Amino acid sequence: MKIDSGTTAWMLTATALVLLMTPGLAFFYGGMTRAKSVLNMMLMSFVSIITVTIAWVLYGHSLTFTDNASGIVNKFVGGFDALGLQSLVDTATKADGTGMPSLVYSAFQLTFAIITVALISGAIADRAKFGAWVLFTVVWATVVYFPVAHWVWGNGWLFSLGIEDFAGGTVVHINAGAAALALALVLGKRVGWRKEPMRPHNLTLVLLGAGLLWFGWFGFNAGSELAVDGTAGLAFMNTQIATAVAAGAWLVVEKMRDGHATSLGVASGAVAGLVAITPACGFVDPWAAIVIGAVAGAACAFAVGLKYKLGFDDSLDVVGVHMVGGVLGAVSLGFLAAYPFLEQQSKGLLYGGGLKQLGLQVLGPVAVGAYSFVVTWVIAKIIDRVMGFRISADEEVAGIDITSHAETGYDLGTVHASGVASPGRPALAGTAPSTAKKVDA
Repeated sequence: MKIDSGTTAWMLTATALVLLMTPGLAFFYGGMTRAKSVLNMMLMSFVSIITVTIAWVLYGHSLTFTDNASGIVNKFVGGFDALGLQSLVDTATKADGTGMPSLVYSAFQLTFAIITVALISGAIADRAKFGAWVLFTVVWATVVYFPVAHWVWGNGWLFSLGIEDFAGGTVVHINAGAAALALALVLGKRVGWRKEPMRPHNLTLVLLGAGLLWFGWFGFNAGSELAVDGTAGLAFMNTQIATAVAAGAWLVVEKMRDGHATSLGVASGAVAGLVAITPACGFVDPWAAIVIGAVAGAACAFAVGLKYKLGFDDSLDVVGVHMVGGVLGAVSLGFLAAYPFLEQQSKGLLYGGGLKQLGLQVLGPVAVGAYSFVVTWVIAKIIDRVMGFRISADEEVAGIDITSHAETGYDLGTVHASGVASPGRPALAGTAPSTAKKVDA
């Protein structure tokens, strides 16, 4: 089939937009940490781009989107027909009639894999060994993300049943949220959690990150139509509606509960709306996007506080926003789906579709969440046993940026350890003496 230049141009743009979301996430997460951890937090996102890209090219695309010779096995994992992506180079366009080069589609899906892995990092801010995290990203993508993406998007068992997930509410957000919960439980609480203030150190970065996520999410959602058509437009508009409404709903909850609305609240509410509309954006009417956004913004505002009641330290609220928001968005389709695409998919209850789709929309999050949680727990336990997953308490208190990376996010003189002697503090061992002139008192 001849390449469709319009579709291809749009998908190249959408791919770049989704890739931009991972640096955006780095800003969002980095601003939410304490100043002594900002670089480590951002590096956890950036290194995911490196590791997941390599794994995707070598075998990730193949395991996700090619068929296995065994029909039963293919329900759970794909085959090996596209190892190294070599077979895609020889294929001008995808066989689905979109007119898009196969490599463009693969690049688009790669960016989803990258940000899913990066999302998990927010749950373990301040305390994870960088080397252990690097290893985790490869193993988790291999045994969790690629199989789950195959289940839902690659002719796997959930796809065959007819689950609706337009752009990744189940594959990305529930998957990452469940993994984040498991990882937070394995690593344990931060030193001083609930006893010391652990407020975001730079809300300007948080808002910048939220803005980049909002911008990139249009490629994430509208791009998932894989075409330039009315459904892409519907997904685009629904994304904007739900995000704006959710941000407003979070602010209302804050004002009523705490007496003031915050910049962190508007950023978190926007992300909650983006998460919730992701599985639904191409399936629902615009009025339904208002409902989804309002419910997600309010529910996630309350959900982030559950970690204090249940006693797990999800540092940057990955569970409360991504898992809860993803579940709300996925289940909403059982009620609000108006435009099913596939023969095995049905309309929601409010459109006369009966209980079938609602059951599927509950089954998907339960199956993916349980699989991701259990397998992540096992992966984390093995890594912790083999090489240790957590830095020492002393390193954590001193700051993971300086102890793990020999850097600090801000050059603030004596605010951070610099290795230069100052009154009352000797120079760090092995550092050169200061060349600055002594100032007499």
